[in-house]
Amino acid sequence: MNVYQPSRIRNVVLLGHSGAGKTTLAETMLFESGSISRRGSVQERNTISDYHEIEHEKGKSVFSSFLNLDWRGNKINLIDTPGTSDYAGEVVGALRVADTAIFTLNGEYGVEVGTESLWRYTQKYRIPSLFIVNKPDSSQSNFQKAVDMAKERFGRGVVVVQYPFSEGEDFHAIIDVLKMTMYEFPEKGGKPDKLPIPDSQKSQAELLHNELVEAVAENDETLMDLYFEQGELTESQMREGLQKSLLNQDLYPLFCCCAQRNMGTGRVMGFLGNVAPNPLEANPPNTVDGEEFALDPEGRPVMFTFKDSAASHVGDLIYFKVYGGAVKSGLDLVSSTSSNMVRLSNLYLTNGEKRVDISEVKTGDIAAAVRLKDIGVNETLHEKGNDITIEPIEFPKPTIRTAIQLKTQGEEDKLGTALHQLQHEDPSLDVEHSQELNQVILHGQGEEHLAVIKYELKNRYNLDFEFVQPRIPYRETITTSIRTHYKHKKQSGGAGQYAEVSMLMEPLQENMPEHNDLKIRDVQDIDLEWGGKLIFRNCIVGGVIDNRFMPAILKGIMEKMENGPMSNCRVRDLRISVYDGSMHSVDSNEAAFKTAALMAFRDGFMKAKPQLMEPIYSVEITVPAQYMGDVMSDLSTRRGQIQGMDGEGSIQKIKALVPLEELDHYATRLKSMTQGSASYTREFSHYDKVPYDKQERVIQETMSLQEVN
Repeated sequence: MNVYQPSRIRNVVLLGHSGAGKTTLAETMLFESGSISRRGSVQERNTISDYHEIEHEKGKSVFSSFLNLDWRGNKINLIDTPGTSDYAGEVVGALRVADTAIFTLNGEYGVEVGTESLWRYTQKYRIPSLFIVNKPDSSQSNFQKAVDMAKERFGRGVVVVQYPFSEGEDFHAIIDVLKMTMYEFPEKGGKPDKLPIPDSQKSQAELLHNELVEAVAENDETLMDLYFEQGELTESQMREGLQKSLLNQDLYPLFCCCAQRNMGTGRVMGFLGNVAPNPLEANPPNTVDGEEFALDPEGRPVMFTFKDSAASHVGDLIYFKVYGGAVKSGLDLVSSTSSNMVRLSNLYLTNGEKRVDISEVKTGDIAAAVRLKDIGVNETLHEKGNDITIEPIEFPKPTIRTAIQLKTQGEEDKLGTALHQLQHEDPSLDVEHSQELNQVILHGQGEEHLAVIKYELKNRYNLDFEFVQPRIPYRETITTSIRTHYKHKKQSGGAGQYAEVSMLMEPLQENMPEHNDLKIRDVQDIDLEWGGKLIFRNCIVGGVIDNRFMPAILKGIMEKMENGPMSNCRVRDLRISVYDGSMHSVDSNEAAFKTAALMAFRDGFMKAKPQLMEPIYSVEITVPAQYMGDVMSDLSTRRGQIQGMDGEGSIQKIKALVPLEELDHYATRLKSMTQGSASYTREFSHYDKVPYDKQERVIQETMSLQEVN
């Protein structure tokens, strides 16, 4: 197996909406380069990239897939990614290690909504990007519409390098305005004939050529001077200018190809080899300290792990990129996370599920390793004494949740082990073992994401379960002040129990008034684990309750706050002042005062106009303008409060506050309303009052559940 120098490596990620043709493009690149002898197809379920059974069932990519090919002496590491937003976790890891991004646009639809979120990642990681308009042979193809949409969404830096001579069933040729040549393809695709541009296209080609030259010259003063002097730029000058403009993200070249018929992929690979940056030229990653980490082929070994994939017969396959020196089998490296020593055993180069043993991986290259004990995603491995930590991947936050209910008792440990492994492989999955709600809750990127988790749990781990509605983590509080009292007196032979507690319970607010009849001896300001505060004040005078019993009183209050009097939900935001009581020299003890405090709290709470509170989330929805009305109307039915709107061309962003209860399955509803063109993110904001009718419903449900149990 060839070992490539960094200057000969290109790390390329394929991005785009589902159905744009990324997997077909990758398959055609492999075929055109000679890496495979026969092209598979998504329809026939035999592509190199989509090899998982669930991908065959769905007919689309679910996982990122790692391929490599040689094109005229350059190694192109090609990462095919899913196009559905539900699998965004698979995409961001690939983006983190790519040096060039190819956005694949469907010639029928142009720029689709999910593309914007991917674009933001390329901007964040400073990844040079180019566009390919695919499927020009479709009867509904509209190349100019795709170009216009790309310019509108991503700016005037989008420049046309190629366009189709004709579209639809008659598509057979591409006009290249960089080389000012027409590529005419045989019926079955492959190597084209290079022909002069027809007279009918000369004016259009020259116009686009001049636009391209001017765009390149604008971003380089030296080239601008040459352009003014010569009135033109040479091919080598254009290549130099494109390299610089691409790297600086000033320009985004746009190509045309028909991946299905193998027309135009060779030209794209040639551009990658001649113009796209190698790992040493690309924008370097940052360390956790915010400093750029310059890749050094002669330096000490440094590698960064970005994907964990279960592989049959070998265990976890950990994908990594080398950021310094060379990584070899048998090398001992230290994890920057755990400081544990790790020995590299088998190293692999992968083409889909096929693996080839390799002995060395040089700076800038991507490979995989197995049997790396306790190593997962986002680990920096380095030599001992060379402490360095690459900035970790920031995975997208969940947008949907569901709870798991096992059908067979005794499989809780098996479920826990399975979920731990799946979360290890997929950091975009969040697993919550909620003691508060007594549920295992999965937080994912969408219905399809959770469906994949369900498939894995059933087929890989043989678990029998169902997804059920997750409970809402309500909170309880009071809305008025109350003085409450309880005397606990119990005699059952021998030593008895005696405690009497009086307390003032108040809803916690800013600038609360003091009470003249209370003398404050001690204050505890407690930040509750579940959010909110408890201010606990000792106002005992005259020694009516010994100071040693105050911790027991607080313990009794806290115990009831964990299972609120109204709905068994947790209580927050109170100020409690213990101001009176009594004790017995023999029968008073900590248990008695704990019970008295708990009962006083419970009784007072229910008389202080208790209020149920629900979690409110801050939501940002990205939606095409034509669906704005439908989305906003739907938000109003979900008790949503619109906070603002921003426009980016034909794409609108709606910011709103929505109760968590109303967001269950919202991702599915949003896609249904907008024909799959909208997406949203959510983040916890605060707790707010539940409407009276819903509060009564929750209380009744709690009472019914208690009667059943």
